[in-house]
Amino acid sequence: MLYPIKFAPILKEKIWGGQKLKTLLNKASDLPNIGESWEISDVEGDTSIVSNGSLIGKSLKDLLETYKSDLLGEKNYKVFGNKFPLLIKFIDAKEDLSIQLHPNDQLAAKRHNSFGKTEMWYTLQADEGSNLIVGFNQDMTPEKYLSHLENKTLTEILNFDNVKVGDTYFIEVGRIHAIGAGVMVAEIQQTSDITYRVYDWDRVDDDGNERELHNDLAIDAFDFNMPDDFRVAYSKTENQSNQMVSCPYFKTSYLEVTTTIKKVNNKDSFFIYICVEGSATITYNEHSENIKKGETILVPASIKHYEINSKKATLLEVYV
Repeated sequence: MLYPIKFAPILKEKIWGGQKLKTLLNKASDLPNIGESWEISDVEGDTSIVSNGSLIGKSLKDLLETYKSDLLGEKNYKVFGNKFPLLIKFIDAKEDLSIQLHPNDQLAAKRHNSFGKTEMWYTLQADEGSNLIVGFNQDMTPEKYLSHLENKTLTEILNFDNVKVGDTYFIEVGRIHAIGAGVMVAEIQQTSDITYRVYDWDRVDDDGNERELHNDLAIDAFDFNMPDDFRVAYSKTENQSNQMVSCPYFKTSYLEVTTTIKKVNNKDSFFIYICVEGSATITYNEHSENIKKGETILVPASIKHYEINSKKATLLEVYV
């Protein structure tokens, strides 16, 4: 029988990573530069493993093959089959990430046999004066962009946004972006690991090598006519779901819990809860699972009634 499921985090060492995932989110690791914690993943070679209950040790792939629409929901199973549609991460940028963008579904399918990578960020922590880079600070054409890229003046045309806890950004495919040094985010995205790096601050690894750039691929993936609507405004009414992002790939709400909330799932979808502050208990029948800051839990689609209880917790609630 299915129940609210937790997975062992998959930790990724990155040239730009730090220690906040360990010190602030209690991820156990000896890695010196932890850049990412993949909380729920069905990316090839990085499949999440169940860490709680009777299904402990099973992979997300096993669950999909066994439970199918009971896990995903009937509509989702028809679309995605045995492929989980979302990748959930925590990201700690001790240094600036590369300036990058992601291809849309059509390009990603054609070039990489992959989904595109529409994503959103919720800021968990930000050092004083830290920034996110999202979009351009002026109207842009391919010619103007390529000229700045060639002359190494790309940063002059990028939009730098000073960021604080709770700030939320919706990053559509084709939009240039980067997480700046000192920022930790929760990221919700399509299941894809396709990134086109266009500039990496001229940094080199321990062997003196620069990371690969993908400018030939990237130029076709740009959407140079995007409006500046990437900042997400949302309300914070307690004990109810406050919509943040609604797109064809996922729907995310802000949920601050200060009591017991009875949830009814009538969406024909699984629900994911990412705890970004405090702790809460999710109860279904005789199953009770605690979730604390830095943890993520998957409530299968077949679970229609459950409760969330807390004196004070902030959750991101996600479904497809």
